[in-house]
Amino acid sequence: MNDKLKKILISKDFTIKDAMRFMSMNGQKEVFIIDECDKLFGVLSDGDIRKWILNDGDLEGSVTQACNCSPKVLIQEADQETAKKMMIEYGIESVPVLTCDNKIEEVFLWNEVFSGKKPQKRPTVNTSVVIMAGGKGTRLDPFTKILPKPLIPIGEKPIIEIIMDKFLEHGVSVFYLSIFHKARMIRSYFEETDGKYNIEFVEEKKSLGTIGGLGLLKKKLKQDIIVTNCDVIIDTDYAELLEFHQDKKNDLTLVASMRHFKIPYGVCELGSGGTLKKIKEKPEYDLLVNTGMYVISPRVVDIIPKDRSYTIIDLINDMKNKGLSVGVFPISEKSWIDVGQWEEYHKSIKLLGI
Repeated sequence: MNDKLKKILISKDFTIKDAMRFMSMNGQKEVFIIDECDKLFGVLSDGDIRKWILNDGDLEGSVTQACNCSPKVLIQEADQETAKKMMIEYGIESVPVLTCDNKIEEVFLWNEVFSGKKPQKRPTVNTSVVIMAGGKGTRLDPFTKILPKPLIPIGEKPIIEIIMDKFLEHGVSVFYLSIFHKARMIRSYFEETDGKYNIEFVEEKKSLGTIGGLGLLKKKLKQDIIVTNCDVIIDTDYAELLEFHQDKKNDLTLVASMRHFKIPYGVCELGSGGTLKKIKEKPEYDLLVNTGMYVISPRVVDIIPKDRSYTIIDLINDMKNKGLSVGVFPISEKSWIDVGQWEEYHKSIKLLGI
């Protein structure tokens, strides 16, 4: 088995949790499942895992319960052009080539056959996007002592343009930018762009916290909107996100990333009086982490107070007190890039191939 196949093939014995760790370790969004005879059983994508989690599936459940058992395949001796046409037709990112006895001989990957460009056309999203771009970005000092966080470059583009271009792929062109820190620099930068973005600036007169600036748009927002921080890059299907929000009748949907954490120490559990109850050696945890992206319905914006600092935690607590619904849309770990801190910033350059 070649090195590429080792990174995309898993056994039927894997649990959902095992598959998530494997995909994260190898940077994959989908893997192929083989049986005890090395024959193709099915394909498991991060979307399949999301549906499994949303349907209250157990992370210790078998991958065979969540996978697609009828993936699109090619037969032995198929060429790259045939694989490319299939990817475009069905909107898929990988195609296995099978031998006559149903074993995987090769897999064509979109980033190989399309030289890193997405083959499928993104579904159109009928909404606008609010980017919270007013923070000081202290985690990225000393860069942010000179540049505002949204303009920190990744390759040849600033973070905020990479975020906006992701939405352009879905046909979104209307952006509201909530600005405060170094606001004039952000305005000036976009005055020099080629006009492909339809931008309205919302300038805070004082720092209004992580979501307070949204309150300045109360009279303008008439439909569900996507709100995102200016330092997160989310690679997901925004149409599916919006559809999920509306189908579930959520007032706010929070996009959360699966994250696996391993504590490299023995963790002490205390009993009464400071006695040691037990030590759990190098425990591992699987958690859903807030990415900083949300879908928010217009009536939620009315809750946000005027002219005072207000966080997303404040908003969610107030929504809960009013009986409004908050849902969670899970995505894979590899679908979220947090460039708001140095360690993750350097990882993002590698992940984006820059």
